Amino acid sequence: MAKKRKIVLNVVIGLMIVGGLISYKIYSSINLSNTSFEEDQVELFIPTGADEKDLEAMISPYLKHPKAFMIIAKQKGYLDRIRPGKYTIKKEMSNNEMINMLRLKSEPINVTFNNLDRLDKLAAKIAEQIEADSLSLIQSFQDKDFLSAQKFNADTALSMYIPNTYQFYWNTSADEFRDRMLNEYKKYWNSSRIAKAKKYGLTPTEVYSLASIVHKESVKADERPTIAGVYLNRLAKRMKLQADPTVIYALRKEADDFDMVIRRVLYKDLKIDSPYNTYKYKGIPPGPIAMPDLSALEAVLNPKKHDYIFFVADVKNYGYHKFASTLRQHNKNKKEYVAWINEQKIKR
Repeated sequence: MAKKRKIVLNVVIGLMIVGGLISYKIYSSINLSNTSFEEDQVELFIPTGADEKDLEAMISPYLKHPKAFMIIAKQKGYLDRIRPGKYTIKKEMSNNEMINMLRLKSEPINVTFNNLDRLDKLAAKIAEQIEADSLSLIQSFQDKDFLSAQKFNADTALSMYIPNTYQFYWNTSADEFRDRMLNEYKKYWNSSRIAKAKKYGLTPTEVYSLASIVHKESVKADERPTIAGVYLNRLAKRMKLQADPTVIYALRKEADDFDMVIRRVLYKDLKIDSPYNTYKYKGIPPGPIAMPDLSALEAVLNPKKHDYIFFVADVKNYGYHKFASTLRQHNKNKKEYVAWINEQKIKR
């Protein structure tokens, strides 16, 4: 009888040991570190529609024991609902910590864009930052029904995109991005800015187009309000804007080559028959020639008050311009600039 009791006791002890080992193994699989990278953290991007195999392939390079992770993920029900988005895996994370992190909403990312002159370039830039590809983005940007409903057209479509840094989720779709930009456009064009635009007889899209010219005329943000004032003075006097950047845009548009280098506008260029040629046609062009940054937009809405009508590059103060109220003074300034550009042997 004592012998049987001893055998039973030994079996019980053995089972307890095995159970303890199993419990420890489970605990180890769940709660001990399972990362295998040297950096403090790595970023994981899970695409929309990813399945179990996709997840394993993407996360395995960062783990010591990928299979253990997948087993725990299945036990916790995560594999039945894999969430797309951007996630950060920190060094020394356990399987449990990683799975809990992946089950939460993905992290937002900063999306930045500026200084782009065409919708296709904007689409390419955004595609580098979110899941949506450039093709789906450009199709969304150019959707005729959307543009018509929002009172844009092919020429003014770029005006809807106010350059800045915005927070998005990485798995944002093309339409979701576009619709968010429409909301940001409406936020920017509040009652105060609309009132300022109306003061100069301009619509928001016209402000954007004029700002694009100001943006191209000067890289100096502190000078842009002065240049904006020149163009608004010309509009007030019913003069042609006569802006060289619009001629350059017209030449590139005609050649279908927006990367064409044009450093000098020639007299023959001023004859190009394009609605964007402000030497030929009065008023603001039918659409922006570029994406103006915020300083250019604000310059048009808050121009410097003066009586200047003309300006030309200042050869002694690089990046800035000389301004004039009379044609006589302008011709003097222009003569100095032409002599300098000839010295530089800039022919085109």
